[in-house]
Amino acid sequence: MKVDSKDNPGLALDGALPVFRARDLSRIYWMGEVEVVALRRVDLDLYRGEFVVILGPSGGGKSTLLNILGGLDTPTAGEVIFYEQEGDHHLTGASESELTLFRREHVGFVFQFYNLIPSLTALENVALVTEICEHPMDAVEALEMVGLADRMDHFPAQLSGGEQQRVAIARAIVKRPDVLLCDEPTGALDYSTGKLVLEVLEQVNRELGATTVIITHNASIAAMADRVIRISSGEVVEITRNYHKVRPAELEW
Repeated sequence: MKVDSKDNPGLALDGALPVFRARDLSRIYWMGEVEVVALRRVDLDLYRGEFVVILGPSGGGKSTLLNILGGLDTPTAGEVIFYEQEGDHHLTGASESELTLFRREHVGFVFQFYNLIPSLTALENVALVTEICEHPMDAVEALEMVGLADRMDHFPAQLSGGEQQRVAIARAIVKRPDVLLCDEPTGALDYSTGKLVLEVLEQVNRELGATTVIITHNASIAAMADRVIRISSGEVVEITRNYHKVRPAELEW
């Protein structure tokens, strides 16, 4: 099913409120004198509490889109608005300090590589974030939510890859983010561990209500999403809605 229109691009969930609205979004990079178009006039809405998979090949523009939504990058053209109860945030044209505040207050990030601080325990890695946000949950609670109650005092080198990724998820959710943005969160994991991480992300989405976005080139993961957004060559080519979602444990690839 193709993108509907510029007024409603994306098969809105019934009664859902928007959290992001992007219109005519483009991003161009320059490599010397060579122009590289990473995104090309993307129209997109994301909604509160939904679980979205952004699917596409490497180099298709997925990470660029995620970074713009998360305030880590800025578009060359177009508009991005983040909606919250206190008011709208126009990310396009925002200053670096405004983007920093937006990331700190509203966005949790999970990347393919865990980026944990080696000299800190799992609990200390998560607790570090609570010092820079307004209404965090308890770091112990965040680690319990991802199934690491018995590994809190271990250092990253003492944890498996899947456990480290779950610490990274706990670190992302401890601030109670409105949006959880995940860039290939299972890309460095084996099949069984990857499914375990997806189960944690599904649980976080369900229990915390954070809009959860996963970008991946693994088409099998799409079956667990509320909506699937396919990107190719910097363009949104298709948006579909799953009326019957598959649980992570049932996925196969």
